[in-house]
Amino acid sequence: MFDNLLYQNASSLLKDDILSNRLPGAILLSGPQASGKLTCALEIARILSCSGDNQYNQRGHWLCECPSCKKNKELSNTNVLLAGPRDCSLEILAAKKAFLQASFDNSRYLTAVRYLFIRSVRKLTMRFSQVLWEGDDKLSKLSPIMVAIDEDMEKLNPEKPLPDSDKLEKICDSIVKNCDKLESGFMYDSLPINQIRRASVWAHMKSVSGKKVFIIENAERMLESVRNALLKILEEPPEDMVFILTTSNRGAVMPTILSRVRTYNFTERSAVQQKEVVQRVFHARGDEENLLINDYLQLFLPVKPVEIKKAASAYFSHVMSGQIPLSDSVIKECSGFEPRFLLKIFLVGIMEEAKGGELTPQRAEICAKITGFCRECYNSVTVYNISPAAVIEKLSRDLAGLRRAM
Repeated sequence: MFDNLLYQNASSLLKDDILSNRLPGAILLSGPQASGKLTCALEIARILSCSGDNQYNQRGHWLCECPSCKKNKELSNTNVLLAGPRDCSLEILAAKKAFLQASFDNSRYLTAVRYLFIRSVRKLTMRFSQVLWEGDDKLSKLSPIMVAIDEDMEKLNPEKPLPDSDKLEKICDSIVKNCDKLESGFMYDSLPINQIRRASVWAHMKSVSGKKVFIIENAERMLESVRNALLKILEEPPEDMVFILTTSNRGAVMPTILSRVRTYNFTERSAVQQKEVVQRVFHARGDEENLLINDYLQLFLPVKPVEIKKAASAYFSHVMSGQIPLSDSVIKECSGFEPRFLLKIFLVGIMEEAKGGELTPQRAEICAKITGFCRECYNSVTVYNISPAAVIEKLSRDLAGLRRAM
């Protein structure tokens, strides 16, 4: 059990609780980013539905070949729902690189990285399940993208031989392109309340086989209305359901929700351990294998973070000196803020620039206002789907107004 979760003591506690039938109906996995919380949640879902019962299909073992485990390893089990905001694009790109490299080299790791790529894509597409989006106005627009991804993913089915190298690369490129459309066009920054309500209906439907699992990532980012809706489900959870929440900030999770879940704590892996994760999971080579997890994933950004920070510094300097940069030029310099993680880096860069120098009471007040502007900017893009160009123009006006008032 938990063979794919590296260097986390929580796995031993979870294994003991599962084997002794002490795992409660609602748990919280709490710890730093990139510490394996989602990997763990998906593994719990696989173990709970595993039907292996002999020496070849040992219950809970990663190599179990029971029908349920096969579906869970491909993240195609309909008994599992996944929701919550997440930046998926960098992991998908890193997995694609490992997959194509292994296929070109005919590496002994090919099977493992095939699953790595499939799972990285499914971590995104599972959030757009028909169960969660039924009746949503956006469903008709995202459905064709999902169909295109599913058609390409079927060509990578582990039960089938892989296409030749040229075709394989085109298939992967097509999948990545459509995943970009899905994430940039429809990913939310806060879980919509309607998805909690739909999940509640689904949770109360009797499972044909095994337990049903509902995973919510980044639970600390739920709005109050969503938290209250979730709380109602947790007060009287269905018997065959397990709710798994993850968070990187336990203190921001609603206290009444915390009182209804059992917390399993994840720790920050050491630098040596993180490098091993990069090597074992993504099969990095050369200098790349000595990078920490987040540093490695950021290699796949279209613009380096340091360049985004420089752009933020120049932008802030121009605005605060009375010049208004063209939003189109800022957007172009920052690769259209795709993936959205680039926008976060840009706005953090602005907030860092604002804090530069001696922090007097007046400067602290100004920094607080600028932080508010940046948060509003980010929410406008990620929650309300306003174009980056529009929000940068508004940010410029807000900053210019603040400068005039100083």
